[in-house]
Amino acid sequence: MSNFDIKDINLAEGGRRRINWAEREMPVLRLIKERFKKERPLEGIRMSACLHVTTETANLATTLQAGGADLVLTASNPLSTQDDVAAALVNIYEIPVYAIKGENNVTYYKHITAALDHKPMITMDDGADLVSTLHDKRRDLLDKVIGGTEETTTGVIRLRAMSADNALAFPVIAVNDASTKHFFDNRYGTGQSTLDGIIRATNILLAGKNFVVAGYGWCGRGLAMRARGMGSNVIVTEVDPLPALEAVMDGYRVMPMEEAAKIGDIFCTLTGDINVIDQKHFESMKDGAIVCNSGHFNVEINIPALEEMAVQKRLVRPFVEQYDLPDGRQIHILAEGRLINLAAAEGHPASVMDMSFANQALCAEYMVKHAGTMQNKVYSVPAEIDSEIARIKLEAMNVSIDELTPVQLDYLNSWKHGT
Repeated sequence: MSNFDIKDINLAEGGRRRINWAEREMPVLRLIKERFKKERPLEGIRMSACLHVTTETANLATTLQAGGADLVLTASNPLSTQDDVAAALVNIYEIPVYAIKGENNVTYYKHITAALDHKPMITMDDGADLVSTLHDKRRDLLDKVIGGTEETTTGVIRLRAMSADNALAFPVIAVNDASTKHFFDNRYGTGQSTLDGIIRATNILLAGKNFVVAGYGWCGRGLAMRARGMGSNVIVTEVDPLPALEAVMDGYRVMPMEEAAKIGDIFCTLTGDINVIDQKHFESMKDGAIVCNSGHFNVEINIPALEEMAVQKRLVRPFVEQYDLPDGRQIHILAEGRLINLAAAEGHPASVMDMSFANQALCAEYMVKHAGTMQNKVYSVPAEIDSEIARIKLEAMNVSIDELTPVQLDYLNSWKHGT
């Protein structure tokens, strides 16, 4: 194959072994792959996917390939690519990949352009960079697209803004909003993998530290829960009164970031917004504060403002940049403010991504079946897909549940029953 751009194709065998290891923990996707091999529901469908190039994504890619899809994969973050996985996908599974860990922004968008050159009929995004580039710079390809899927909160926010402006040119299913996605991927996956990335990057003890979680959505809930489990004193910052109230009722301290900045030891943003940690916060942080992000884009931390404040910046260990301030304080930014769980660690565990990527595969199939009948807006994952994924996952875990009796069904479907 010549239609790829990866770091080193000789890494393929190591990547294959890790892909196979992840596959052991992905029983739902494995069952879907078996059905796809027989039914070929994606036969003749050109797909471009902009996702984190990890072992779990590789198993999604081979599932789509088994279903007949003609797939091209590019990275959704410059620091999240696992180069051995990219090599295996190209060399062993013959799936074109454009992704190199550590690539600069120019290369990143060249890779997105290369994926769009595939003239996709279905897009699969994690952060909406593929879709936004398609709408902004490759509008000549829009008439070929029948639909897309979106993996993450940040991407869904962008797509809903496009839909509200009547700018979205094809239907997109918000995979992120599936219950089998945000309950598990966002909460348990992000919670564990974010701490994994922080610990790998810093090797610090979390117990006894003031750990500031910015944002109490599903990702924030998961991180707060795991940080408390490691012995941290968790502080939550929020702008929405409802999740803020929930955080209080869950037993966390809740305060504005301006107050948290003065006492926090570790800060992690998970909001999907910009400048959540800003210059005024850096000005009051303690010496030695550690700042990182587990939201999709690094704009959650105003790093340009910190660079203007600093008299010196240097890399003190892999993924840890130290900023020396004029008053002698030092602030540490992890992984350039990019996704700490994927930059410094390996992202979510495979058993969690199993459900997220099962949603991706089944939603792609749904898009094909309903091509031409959906409006140009953001759709929720069909309830039957969400429920079926949960059922298969329970079965794989050897967990049984009750079934409604005919009498119970009648009761629930009738309005005539009362006291």
